[in-house]
Amino acid sequence: MESLSVWLANLAAVAAAYLLGSVPFAVLVSRLMGLADPRTYGSGNPGATNVLRSGSKLAAALTLAGDAAKGALAVWAARRFGAPFGVGDWSVAFAGLAAFVGHLYPIFLRFKGGKGVATFLGVLLTLTPWVGALACAVWVLMVVFFRYSSLSSISAAIVAPLAQLMGWGFDPIFVASIVMSALLIMRHQKNVSQLLAGKERKIGDKAVAAAPPRRH
Repeated sequence: MESLSVWLANLAAVAAAYLLGSVPFAVLVSRLMGLADPRTYGSGNPGATNVLRSGSKLAAALTLAGDAAKGALAVWAARRFGAPFGVGDWSVAFAGLAAFVGHLYPIFLRFKGGKGVATFLGVLLTLTPWVGALACAVWVLMVVFFRYSSLSSISAAIVAPLAQLMGWGFDPIFVASIVMSALLIMRHQKNVSQLLAGKERKIGDKAVAAAPPRRH
């Protein structure tokens, strides 16, 4: 009976993390600020980079913070509240992965979500702060020099699992990070093609044919 309760606790931690990751901050923030739904313009991606194309830096910043925070919160809550119920390291790492998957395939948006960069970084910063900080630094440096969000994101996704493996070996966090990195890179396949063709939009570029603001 005890083993069943532990199994259920671990399952609940991962499921709750997925639901938390599914919260679409890009859509919620845009709606609250009277902006167009980010799924209707630019790349159609419900994420901070596309929200920035609306022209509102505040909305983009709030979206970025929300998406990162839900990844961090999923990991923190699994550690903080799950430990007394037997939630172990594997389930904590997979709670972070579940939050990331929730952002990519959110139940609240019919499984059509964003690319997960902010949530990926939020998860890493909480699982292994040094690896998360390194991934953030790589992302920022690539943005400063090249201004391509996709290139910056892919670079961070490559660095993170390698840093985790070199620093901590083959552990649950490495497994979760390499799965997240693979999914993140897969979500940027179209961007890679656009980069190679010289058609990728840079950070800050306005959306083409943006939808009009919502009216209350």
